[in-house]
Amino acid sequence: MTAPATVSATAEDLKRSGWSMVEATGFISHVGPLWQRTVDGAYEYALLTEDKHHNRRGVVQGGVVMTIADRTCGMTARYVTGQPAMVTVQFDTQFIDAAKIGELMISRPRVVRATRSLIFMQTEVSAAERIVATASGVFRIFNERTTASA
Repeated sequence: MTAPATVSATAEDLKRSGWSMVEATGFISHVGPLWQRTVDGAYEYALLTEDKHHNRRGVVQGGVVMTIADRTCGMTARYVTGQPAMVTVQFDTQFIDAAKIGELMISRPRVVRATRSLIFMQTEVSAAERIVATASGVFRIFNERTTASA
């Protein structure tokens, strides 16, 4: 069961569909709330787009799409590696279509490759069954040794 694709979806609708709200502080708390769930072992994240997310054309601002892609790739990288500290080294985004205000944007990140110090991620961000962006990122993993020397 998936959540409805418009803002008419409520927090209760998302909860019934297996989503839980991500606790957030700082910048991402201004963008969100962000929602997460796991489907068949894969992480998914959602954002109910609102008027605060619009650009001058009246669609979702590209920076919001990039923020969600970066944040969700980083979150998934932390879950997969078990390492709590990472930093984005490189992030590339390709915009394919516009997300409309009121649509539920969903990011489905996946690991491409992981080493001891780097993890390579990709995601597709969709809205109403349309892919609106693809993104790939490289994240540096901080472990106890690298955190102590940083």
